[in-house]
Amino acid sequence: MTSDGKTPHRIAVVTGGNRGIGFEICRQLAKQGGIHVVLAARDKAKGATAAKTLRGEGLEIESHSLDVASEASIRKFAGWLAGEHQRCDILVNNAGVMLDRHGSRVLDLKVETWRETFETNLIGPLFLVQALAPIMKKNGYGRIVNLSSGLGQLSDMGAGTPAYRVSKTALNALTRTLAAELAGSGILVNSMCPGWVKTDMGGAGAPRTVEQGADTAAWLATLPDSGPTGGFFRDRKPIPW
Repeated sequence: MTSDGKTPHRIAVVTGGNRGIGFEICRQLAKQGGIHVVLAARDKAKGATAAKTLRGEGLEIESHSLDVASEASIRKFAGWLAGEHQRCDILVNNAGVMLDRHGSRVLDLKVETWRETFETNLIGPLFLVQALAPIMKKNGYGRIVNLSSGLGQLSDMGAGTPAYRVSKTALNALTRTLAAELAGSGILVNSMCPGWVKTDMGGAGAPRTVEQGADTAAWLATLPDSGPTGGFFRDRKPIPW
């Protein structure tokens, strides 16, 4: 409770929130009420424009710059969040890149592509949970949602886009490890696959809408205390690793 006797809003951070699935996750979380969403975006101006659009829908949104591939940017963001809001209840690691499209293969993919992919898709989420999970632990509550992909499933692994695939497999491993470490802390950690969604990354030919792609992330971000942790989900149902 706050000093005036009111229940404080949950504070939700959504990375890569200025477009696509991240933008829709921000919308769906804010629509639930009682959640103040921090839309985090690498481009400050684009983040501000996206937040303004959602505020125009009557939603409680603010934006803040964050480059998940920069440890300095993450530390600066975490310091701002702790000072401005004194809490972090929800972290949705949505920001991600797919740099190795068009039939790329392991044997000829440049190491720079591997490095850049992992910096954004794995190391960024890792640094963020290191920075924000301690804030969650102080309040004994947290929900961490990692946006993964079916392309990272070992149970159905194939050729093509190897850096993206391996980065998402590694993100799933991070989910499992972190969930085990945080067991009993009140913090639930899960991965999800949005499916093939109509976004800049997914393309116009994708069969799923952003609303469908964002739904499971918003669900995992607001699980009850009895909810699952250390799982991998699509359409609110567990899927194989």
